[in-house]
Amino acid sequence: MQTEMNFRSENVLLREEMGDVLREYRQRQGRTLREVSSSARVSLGYLSEVERGQKEASSELLESIAKALNVPLSHVLRLVADRMDIAQGRPTPAMRRAAVRERAREEAVRGNRMESPLAEIPDVIPDAVIERELMGVRR
Repeated sequence: MQTEMNFRSENVLLREEMGDVLREYRQRQGRTLREVSSSARVSLGYLSEVERGQKEASSELLESIAKALNVPLSHVLRLVADRMDIAQGRPTPAMRRAAVRERAREEAVRGNRMESPLAEIPDVIPDAVIERELMGVRR
């Protein structure tokens, strides 16, 4: 795959990527830490530490925060995984599938048809879909 990616040489920490993603969802909704912490039933200080990557939240707490943000936890986790892949210089599953589809198209152009079509199952939620979901929760 001929994709140029910027990556960080230091360790990528799950708690930092998780915090960044949660903060981005909250800020896209125009909500304050206080609003989300109240909805999630977690202290404002603890939520702030989670967002800053200083605390590693339990799965129960992450589910509560995701619900407060009206986003499925699976979407949050998928986005975190993609960010970690990119930060470490690895292609995401979606990037790998795109490369496979491109090779299949090239093969088809050369006359070498594939026996079965490729299934297109997204690994990430497109920004347009996220924006549409967030529009329903904005005040």
